[in-house]
Amino acid sequence: MTGLVKVVIFDWAGTMVDFGCLAPVRALQAVLLDQGVEVSEADVRLDMGMAKRDHIARLLEMPRQREAWLSRHAEAPGEAEIDRLHSAVEPLMIAAAGECAQLIPGAREAFEALLAAGVRVGSGTGYTRAMMQAILPKAAAQGYRPEVVICAGETARGRPSAEPMLRALSDMGVTAPITACVKVDDAPVGIAEGRAAGAWTIGVAASGNAMGLGLEAYLALSQPERARRLADARASLQAAKPDYVIDSVADLAPALAQIEARIAAGERPSV
Repeated sequence: MTGLVKVVIFDWAGTMVDFGCLAPVRALQAVLLDQGVEVSEADVRLDMGMAKRDHIARLLEMPRQREAWLSRHAEAPGEAEIDRLHSAVEPLMIAAAGECAQLIPGAREAFEALLAAGVRVGSGTGYTRAMMQAILPKAAAQGYRPEVVICAGETARGRPSAEPMLRALSDMGVTAPITACVKVDDAPVGIAEGRAAGAWTIGVAASGNAMGLGLEAYLALSQPERARRLADARASLQAAKPDYVIDSVADLAPALAQIEARIAAGERPSV
């Protein structure tokens, strides 16, 4: 690397840990099923990356889930109900997140390569601080320790606003221009967060929410099926207009090299 990229801010689930972004799906489906609302995995994944309270509210606004809720509860869920569901999902998320805290292959190596090149590393997540407590020590034990972790609820507005990323940079004391910063995320709302901040953005297709498969299931795909599903995942991320889409963080270095070449040529990120 040439030193023109100064900071990389990573997402967590689906980007650096939890190949396939499985933990939130399991927890959200379970807490809503307990209320008589069956939610498909596809519906859960539509707004993945949002703060979990916002995600629950969005799920219950969808016609199928709204109808199921009304058939059991007679009236639409209010703010108090959303708060109660969020409280109920938190212990499920903590348990699921702890079970899905394995680093994605290549994540530790990518992190170490950035540090060796003098690039600072921060992070943000749609999980609350309590949810992250199950992940942080396990990630650290595997060699991943970003400077900061900005969690859901710690900024006035969450993703897709720029506030979580800007808070991460502020807490790190970053003085480099935002055009020297990169956001790496597997979800459109995370890419939107980076774009809103004015940073370079890189989407992650194979390991993230768009693919939606655990590592073993992904590796078990036939080559034609894997290629087809990867094309679909890439297309869904491209709709969010990132600067680059890669398969996983194991492929980060070439994308960063291209970004540095574009910075050297006087280019700016897509916004």
